[in-house]
Amino acid sequence: MNMKKLILRRSIEILAVFFIILTGLFLLFHIAPGDPVSMMVDLTMTPEDVERLVAQLGLDQPLWTQYLYYLKNFVTGNFGTSFHYGRPVIQIIGERLPATILLFTTATILAAMAGVWWGKRIAWYKGKAVDTWVTIFSLVCSTLFLPWIALLSIWLFAYWVGGFPLSGMMTPELWVVPDTGIVSKAADVAYHMLLPLMTLFIVNTGSYLLIMRSSMLETLKEDYILTARAKGLTERQVRNRHAAPNAALPVVTSVGLSLAFSVNGGALTETVFSWPGIGRELIFAVSNSDYPLAMASFLFIALVVLVANLIVDILYAYLDPRISY
Repeated sequence: MNMKKLILRRSIEILAVFFIILTGLFLLFHIAPGDPVSMMVDLTMTPEDVERLVAQLGLDQPLWTQYLYYLKNFVTGNFGTSFHYGRPVIQIIGERLPATILLFTTATILAAMAGVWWGKRIAWYKGKAVDTWVTIFSLVCSTLFLPWIALLSIWLFAYWVGGFPLSGMMTPELWVVPDTGIVSKAADVAYHMLLPLMTLFIVNTGSYLLIMRSSMLETLKEDYILTARAKGLTERQVRNRHAAPNAALPVVTSVGLSLAFSVNGGALTETVFSWPGIGRELIFAVSNSDYPLAMASFLFIALVVLVANLIVDILYAYLDPRISY
């Protein structure tokens, strides 16, 4: 199957899956406990005002009519107004998304680079002491409960040792000063990002290392590796030029999906570190029945994950011509 047919077929599949998700979320939030109107009613409103509000929200219409309006609003980019903030949902997501992308994309890329670098070398020493100890350490890191590690790092480095911020993304006193330069602001964000970045790096690096090691061991059994050695290439050349690029394919998949799922901000991680990203906002929206914000966040995350799957499929077909769909 050529690349154009692959992209067309996968795009149709993604649209079908996204439509199912779109419909599922609509039904899920309609059967969820709680009344969205009660979030917007205050004591000064009369029963007539409440009825007028229900009519404005379209909640007095049949379910199928509400569903059609729901689809229309999605297509036109109208995600409604947040019950809590009283602002358009799209503005809130746009404000929270950069913080999430900055933290989780940086952590994923750094962890993937370290995992691939160590994984391809450890596989070369299979059965030796260094392989055993690094593999055990990676298994422990990859299975750690991330919120527990986050709380432990806050207690150890921010409270007990000191020198690190307890929470947040910036120092308010620094950012309100008009004369503060862009370098100082960037340094302040990097300073606040150290602990959450270190936590994510520890957990993710172990996973990538294990994936790369396992794939590398399988790749070393291939005939073309034996041919490369027969040509007189050094072990370093065989490892870096022939084995590692092909062995890295599973890591490409893992990194692509990790970057996609990072859009949800690792909700627990952002909550523990009080990082002002979309993940923490999603938990807040669900906990406070802010349905427009919660639905838009879920839809955005689903769309990014589906598109990431398409990109990973294309990368696979491009990097390895032997793969066919």
